[in-house]
Amino acid sequence: MRIHIATDHAGLEFSSTLQEHLTAAGHQVIDHGPVAYDALDDYPGFCIAAARAVAADQTAGIESLGVVFGGSGNGEQMAANKVTGIRAALVWNDSTAALARQHNDANVISIGARQHTVDEATRFIDLFIAEPFSGDERHSRRIAQLAEYETTGAIAAHPFAL
Repeated sequence: MRIHIATDHAGLEFSSTLQEHLTAAGHQVIDHGPVAYDALDDYPGFCIAAARAVAADQTAGIESLGVVFGGSGNGEQMAANKVTGIRAALVWNDSTAALARQHNDANVISIGARQHTVDEATRFIDLFIAEPFSGDERHSRRIAQLAEYETTGAIAAHPFAL
């Protein structure tokens, strides 16, 4: 599987270690930066680049997922979710890593590098990659509603006042 990774300065060490782990596990890893430590760098460009690559791969039928890191993971998740077709989930334990794929068919996860050890992050990523989407109708329906809103600004099954 192709794995796209991005971070900011807070997750740079995690990123390097996890790229080695994922490559050793047989994945093709693409690093979207940064390549050097800069305490003032801005995560949105890196995370959006990784998310865009995941979306492009999936549109082309290439099996891929993304992992983004930052201090808390919150901003990185928000940045990735700005990309059409991306469902990025903030992961903070084993359960959220598995459920992100199982229930939400997430294609990107975000992890707070200042919140977890590298061993925890490695476990979360391995769980995320290994867990398939359940395909349950209720989950598929909800994901379709998110995609509908993303492209039209409305959800036909749930009209709401603006």
